[in-house]
Amino acid sequence: MWSCATGRGQAGGIASYLRITPEAGSIEVGHICIAPALQRGAAWTEAMFLMMDWAFKAGYRRYEWKCNALNLASRRAAQRLGFSFEGVFRNHMIVKGRNRDTAWFSVIDSEWPALAEAYAAWLSPANFDARGQQRERLSDLTRLVRAASDPALDR
Repeated sequence: MWSCATGRGQAGGIASYLRITPEAGSIEVGHICIAPALQRGAAWTEAMFLMMDWAFKAGYRRYEWKCNALNLASRRAAQRLGFSFEGVFRNHMIVKGRNRDTAWFSVIDSEWPALAEAYAAWLSPANFDARGQQRERLSDLTRLVRAASDPALDR
């Protein structure tokens, strides 16, 4: 699990491992809630990198991200972080009495070395100017690694 503070004594975010299945070599990141001040920032991105890095070093071969298919912000975040789109499971579950479609994304172990390089380049201090603004977008770096992009984000 990852959690951090905003620097003002307030909770900044949380993410945890879910569906941990060592016998299948898969693990999911989920229960993600990030304060707006941290979204797309270096701390959040580094946390996601560290969680992925741990999973692959621990021997997992598949790292998953699933979200409500209607949650385009979460789908964008998964793609920015280098997860490949795998599809939408229709009527996957019932949440609050309603059908929920779930968008599935993953990173697999053979993609991780190139994706880790993309993270290292993005997280490098040289990628940020004096105001802390990124010079190169992470999504541009991870685009080269993703096996498939989410068609819902092309609209």
